[in-house]
Formats: sequence, C-alpha cells, structure tokens
Amino acid sequence: MTDKRKHYVDNDKFFVEMKKWKQRVIDAREVDDPDPPSTEYMGECFLKISENLAWRSNFINYTFRDDLVSDGIENCLLYAHNFNPEKSKNPFSYFTQIIHHSYIRRITKEKKQMHIKYRIIEEERLKEQLESTTEDNANHSLAKQYKKYIERI
Repeated sequence: MTDKRKHYVDNDKFFVEMKKWKQRVIDAREVDDPDPPSTEYMGECFLKISENLAWRSNFINYTFRDDLVSDGIENCLLYAHNFNPEKSKNPFSYFTQIIHHSYIRRITKEKKQMHIKYRIIEEERLKEQLESTTEDNANHSLAKQYKKYIERI
C-alpha cells in the first residue's frame, strides 16, 4: 500500500514541465533566439512554493511578506534556466532553495534599512535635545562642540 500524500505542487508533473521547457531553452539558444517564456504551470508552481514558504514560522511575522513572495518568484524566473534535469529530478526542492535564499537576502536588506531609519530618528532626537540644551545654556561650550560633532556625522 503506497500512500502518496498530495502536496500543493505535483513534483512529477513539475519535473516533466521543467524538462520540456529546458529543452525549448536549449533549442532556442542553438539558433540564437531569446529564451522562451516560462509556462503558466511553472509560474503557478513558483507562486505556490513562494507563498507556502512565506507561511513557515521563520518568515510569517515579517511585515514585508509580500516582498518576500515577490522576490522568490522573481528569483525563480531569473534562474529557472539553470535547472538541469539530468542532475536532479526534484525541481520542487531546487526552487524552494532559490526562494529561501531570496528571502534571506530580502530580510538582510530590510534589517539594514530599519537600522538606518532608527539611526536617523535617534540622531534627530539628539539634535533636538542639544538645541534645547544649547538654548538654555548659551555659554556652555561643551554642548556647542557636541552639537557640531553630531551635525558632521
């Protein structure tokens, strides 16, 4: 009794589709034509994999989940031609890894942007505090020097 569980992407059908598409890419490149567009089924699979991966516990709480999904699909489309059906018969795993790595890159970018935003806000608060302190103590040279230092940063 072989109980093959149903998944949201049929890996066997996805493999057949990728194999056909890859052959069309090879044929097009032999005659110097542009790569053929990905098929509708390939796009559906990329979308399903990306959306389901975004629901995993390590990605679910980010506010930019839509950006994660979009980046995952974009990376699948960019690197689909690198899938080699002779080396692997598991396109689901191949594209899941591509999407996972794109998520990590997006999270890293967003963390850098959030750090920059927080730093700008903190510097503005410091400037406001120094301005009020400098106005109160107009003759206090140390506060003036610190204010000049902060403005140069």
